[in-house]
Amino acid sequence: MPRVTALNSAQASTYPAQRPLLGVASLLLSLLLLTMLDGMGKWVMAVGVPLLVFCWFRYAIHLVLLLFIILPSRGLTVFKSKMPKLQCLRAAAMLGSALSFFTSLSYLHQAEATALIFIAPLLMLSIAPWVLKEPIRKSRWVAAAIGLVGVMIVIRPSAGLPAMGVIMGLITACLFTAQHLLSRMLAHDSAFTTVLWSGAIGAGTLTLSLPFVLPDAVDILKTLSPLNWVILLLSGVAGGLGHLLQIQSYRYAPASLLAPFIYIQITFAATIGWIVWSHLPDQTTWIGIGIICASGIFNSLIEWRRSRT
Repeated sequence: MPRVTALNSAQASTYPAQRPLLGVASLLLSLLLLTMLDGMGKWVMAVGVPLLVFCWFRYAIHLVLLLFIILPSRGLTVFKSKMPKLQCLRAAAMLGSALSFFTSLSYLHQAEATALIFIAPLLMLSIAPWVLKEPIRKSRWVAAAIGLVGVMIVIRPSAGLPAMGVIMGLITACLFTAQHLLSRMLAHDSAFTTVLWSGAIGAGTLTLSLPFVLPDAVDILKTLSPLNWVILLLSGVAGGLGHLLQIQSYRYAPASLLAPFIYIQITFAATIGWIVWSHLPDQTTWIGIGIICASGIFNSLIEWRRSRT
C-alpha cells in the first residue's frame, strides 16, 4: 500500500540532505516493496484468505520486524509520545485505509486501485490551510483540480469498474488524507515512535477481531499451498521493510526532492498487475493516470522552488 504512510513527513523533511541519490534509491525500493505488499494481499485474498486475517498477518509480522530492528538501538523510550491521542487517531486512519484499500483491490486491478488513492496528497494540500493553518496557495488548488480530472477519467462509466471498488478506493484516499494530516500534526514525535504506535495499535485491534473471524478461516488456512503461505508471511516483511526504507529515504534527502518519485508507484503497480494477472490499463485509463501523476509532480516542483526561495 501506498506511499508515504509510515513516515512523519513534516519531521522527516528536517533531516539534512547529504546523500540525495541514496535517498531516492531508498524511496524507490520502499515503493517497490509496498507495491509488492499490495499484490500479495490481492493474491492471498483471491485464494480465500479473509481480509481481517490477512491484515492481521501483515500487521503482526510488520510489528515484530520493527521491534526487532528499532528497540535494540532506541529502547522502550521510543514508545513515549507527546501526543498519544493523535497517535491513536493516526493509527485508526492507517488501519482503516488498509482495510478499505485491500477491499478495493478485491474488486479492481492493482493499477486502477493505486491510481485512485493518489488523489490523497492533493486533497491534503487543498484542506491543509484550514486544518494546519498553512498559507493558501493557488497552485495547490490548480493541482488538486487537475488531479480530480484525472481521477474522473480513470473511474469513467465506460471503464466498467465495479462501483464498490471505486467507492472503497475513494474512501481510502480520504483516510490517507487524514493520515497524512495527522502525521504532520505529530511533528514533535519521532518517526519511529509514530510507526511503532501505528503498528502496535493496528496489530492489537486486529488481534481482538480474530475470535470472530478465525474459526471460519481455519479451514481455508489449512488448504493453503506452501507458496501461498510464503506470500502471506512475506507480506508483513515487505510492509515492514518498505516503511523502514521510506523513513531512511527522508533522512538522506528532503521531502521536496523525493515527492515527484512517489508517483512511480503507479508504474510499479501496473507492472505487477501485468506480470501476475496479465492486465494493463487501457489507453484512456493511462491518460487519467498520467494526469494524476502530472498534477502531483507539477505541484511538487512548485513547492520545491518555493521552499528554496
